[in-house]
Amino acid sequence: MKRKIKNKLGRNFNRERQKDKITTDKRSSVMSKIRSRGTKFETDFIDELSRMVKEKFETHVKDIRGKPDIVFRGKKVCVFLDSNFWHGWQYPRWKHLLKNDFWRNKIEKNRLRDRNTTQYLRREGWAVIRIWEHSIKNDIGVALRRIMDGVANG
Repeated sequence: MKRKIKNKLGRNFNRERQKDKITTDKRSSVMSKIRSRGTKFETDFIDELSRMVKEKFETHVKDIRGKPDIVFRGKKVCVFLDSNFWHGWQYPRWKHLLKNDFWRNKIEKNRLRDRNTTQYLRREGWAVIRIWEHSIKNDIGVALRRIMDGVANG
């Protein structure tokens, strides 16, 4: 009998970590090509958002802590588009699958930095919206409505 997996992405987090199937050099090469901005899910989302909202917004704002992906300055709304892996969606469920402490430390630091950034910006009067990659892929309309509601209330 097949065991039902209870998570949105249908992943089996109970399995054991397996040995990497590619060499260390090849893995390093693959990981070096991963971008921190301008990813497909991000650019598609920003394009759709620009069609939906009338307010002007900026992307990848460097002078605001955390470099938000989308900023509505007039309304003081910051939007972060968080990827599932790098920002650790449901991280406690799959951290045992990571190859070594380097990746565990990296993701844990990312999660801590995200929490600290959100708290800081809220103290400074910003509305902070964090949207996970999988929620954009599952239903982009819901994610867009969250932002439009935040801008309307901001």
